Amino acid sequence: MGIFERPKLKGAGKKSEMPDNLWVQCPSCSKTLHTLDLKDNLQVCSNCEHHFLIDSRERIAHIADKGSFVETHADLFSKNPLGFAKYQEKIEMLRKKTELNDCVITGKLTIDGNPTMIAVMDFKFFAGSMGSVAGEKITRAVEDAIKEKCGVIIVSASSGARMQEGMLSLMQMAKTCGALARLSEAGLPYISVMTHPTTGGVTASFATIGDINLAEPGCMIGFAGPRVVKETTHQDLPKGFQTAEFMLTHGLIDGIVHRKDLRKKLGQLLGYMLPVGV
Repeated sequence: MGIFERPKLKGAGKKSEMPDNLWVQCPSCSKTLHTLDLKDNLQVCSNCEHHFLIDSRERIAHIADKGSFVETHADLFSKNPLGFAKYQEKIEMLRKKTELNDCVITGKLTIDGNPTMIAVMDFKFFAGSMGSVAGEKITRAVEDAIKEKCGVIIVSASSGARMQEGMLSLMQMAKTCGALARLSEAGLPYISVMTHPTTGGVTASFATIGDINLAEPGCMIGFAGPRVVKETTHQDLPKGFQTAEFMLTHGLIDGIVHRKDLRKKLGQLLGYMLPVGV
């Protein structure tokens, strides 16, 4: 036994009251960022401008005129039409965890005074996969815009069609595009905003057919993932393949907009594109 004993630290043996998840590491530059600083910077890395994933309600708050957003069709949620194993249980778990009924929030808002119907996808709900509810809510948002003679903005963040709903999921590609065709016939604008990631059936349908197609910096846009493309074509892929910058160079999108500039850009575009008197 030692002659001297170490003094006990104050509070030793007590559980730390320090909150968890105060720090995150940027996946692009590896800088350690405080979550409060990240939130103040719209979930964008202050060092390299990497755009982190952002949830649907936070994004709407950044875009909408204060107090203008009114949610629509919030009561829709998926069942299990194909009897897919444990699908209903997964849906119920995600509803509780995310406080969302599905991966899309729709509603009416104004941006710089311009009336707009919006649909925002949320990647944290089933990786933003498009099922029958997502397609139905987007279609209804477009139909509401036609009735109210206003524009439509869809913000995409999706892994593609939801396999647990099979053909019912793939049908949403045609349904949403059909609704947007009627919006165009009515002379009303549709602005698509692609965020990380926008892939699969969402890319192959409503995400890429906007009157104006915008994207956040560095986001992934594509149908199949780069590994699948490489294994299928047996070719090395070009540098930056499937990034927003690559897509801009090759003409798929019309512009790349930093998150802090998105509200201003959307307001300008709606001001130009909405019919006189709306």
